[in-house]
Amino acid sequence: MFKVLIVDDERIEREGLHAILRKGFPDLEIEEAPNGKTALERVGSFRPDVILMDIKMPGMNGLETVERIAADHPDIRYIMVTAFDTFEYARQAIKLGVKDYLLKPSKAREIVETVGKVLKQIEEERKTQEIALLQQAALKKAMPLVETDVVTQLLFDHVHEVHLEELVGLLDTRTANEMFVMNVTLPPGSESLYSAVKEKVRQAGCGWVGAMYGRHIPIIVFREPNRSFRSQAVSLAQDILSAAGAVRGAGWFVGIGGVCASLQQIRQSYQESLAASMDTTTAVKYRFYEDVPTRNAASATAAASAAGKQREKQLLDDVRLGQWDSVRANVMDVIERYEREGANLVLAQQRMLELLWVASRMLNDMGVDAEAPVYSFQAQDYRQLRAETGLIVDRLREAYAEHYSRLEPDTIQRIKQFIEEHSHEDISLEAIGKRVGLSPFYISKMFKEQLGINYIDFLTECRIEKAKRLMADPEKSLKEITFEVGYHDPNYFSKVFKKMCELSPTEYRKALLQGRKESV
Repeated sequence: MFKVLIVDDERIEREGLHAILRKGFPDLEIEEAPNGKTALERVGSFRPDVILMDIKMPGMNGLETVERIAADHPDIRYIMVTAFDTFEYARQAIKLGVKDYLLKPSKAREIVETVGKVLKQIEEERKTQEIALLQQAALKKAMPLVETDVVTQLLFDHVHEVHLEELVGLLDTRTANEMFVMNVTLPPGSESLYSAVKEKVRQAGCGWVGAMYGRHIPIIVFREPNRSFRSQAVSLAQDILSAAGAVRGAGWFVGIGGVCASLQQIRQSYQESLAASMDTTTAVKYRFYEDVPTRNAASATAAASAAGKQREKQLLDDVRLGQWDSVRANVMDVIERYEREGANLVLAQQRMLELLWVASRMLNDMGVDAEAPVYSFQAQDYRQLRAETGLIVDRLREAYAEHYSRLEPDTIQRIKQFIEEHSHEDISLEAIGKRVGLSPFYISKMFKEQLGINYIDFLTECRIEKAKRLMADPEKSLKEITFEVGYHDPNYFSKVFKKMCELSPTEYRKALLQGRKESV
């Protein structure tokens, strides 16, 4: 229902307009005001959508009244009613945002048409606002899916530059030139606290939270420019651990990777956060990777320490890629080096256990059900250490192979088909993982290996190809197409389309329709 206020110092004019509008728009709610001062008083309580304002009135004239009302109520629309058809009045009225005017005397048909046109404009604006609110709600609902997918892709795959810049903007995160990863480990049975951890990060306003796999939550944290790395990381770790409440010491731990310069390098920091989480029995329930002690020998040099950490990263990459011959060669090389340097056998075995633990954690994150590695006895010499370590590597390899063997041959093809059929929806790796019973990390890896394309790139291709087909229908607006193919922001859709097709949606549609005309 619309509300109209008629402002005119002549009673007969007010009543005449009132009668005409009542007949033309039976549902209108109409009130009257005899002058500008009364109009100002009525506006606050009545809140009209449209005001029919006489220009020439005693005291405060119509233009002055519009100016004062508009200052507090910018959404009201005005139709000026006047016997003056002069340029100066028209210029002032346009400046104040007046939508139309009626010359006295006006025919009933002209009055109804003019008011009807303004009411239609208001109705269209309301529909547009309603759609915008629904879009914002849908976008807000989709953001957690976007966030977890981006974290998964960054840590286990490559996000194409076409999408990375836009996704960062879409997530509206205050990013910095530097970032790092925190890996949160929850105690068994505490998976329900995932949302509490995510809320802590949201309150800090400096990071993205990935999907929870097993009992582990990866978090990409953006550096705060006016704060040291360690201060920021400790503060956030303590905030996250506060979600544990009374059970803080029972299984909670936060591993903190080193700082890297770009999102393309973030996987290294993630691997470091895993290595920092190897020993969760310490009194302080967080550790920086740079503080992880090296146990090569009591006199380990800085160069040896750096080399050891580099081997950890290579081991993780080999496990992730399923290169088990390289994994075995790597760990055996480490044992041989310890033996050559005369390192303490107990410390060497402990160090190997830590390396194998990191490998098993990587398998767990990929969805492989691998038991934590354990030496059945303390080796008496390096020959025994090599043999026992080889058996543990074989068990990890068998768990990896068994997991792959359970995967139906057409699983990835079924996932591909699902994405093609549902690309217009807010789908995510996490949701797909639940559908097929696989880890999102594992799906991301297999998707790239078997199809040769990144998951996000493939989803985008599906949406862009569908958009191209829909553009052949000249009756569909680009905004309608944006939402129909699965995007929530027309500007974001336009940017992605142009980067993928080297033409804007408007330019592509124009060329498409022109080509169809020429072929007829």
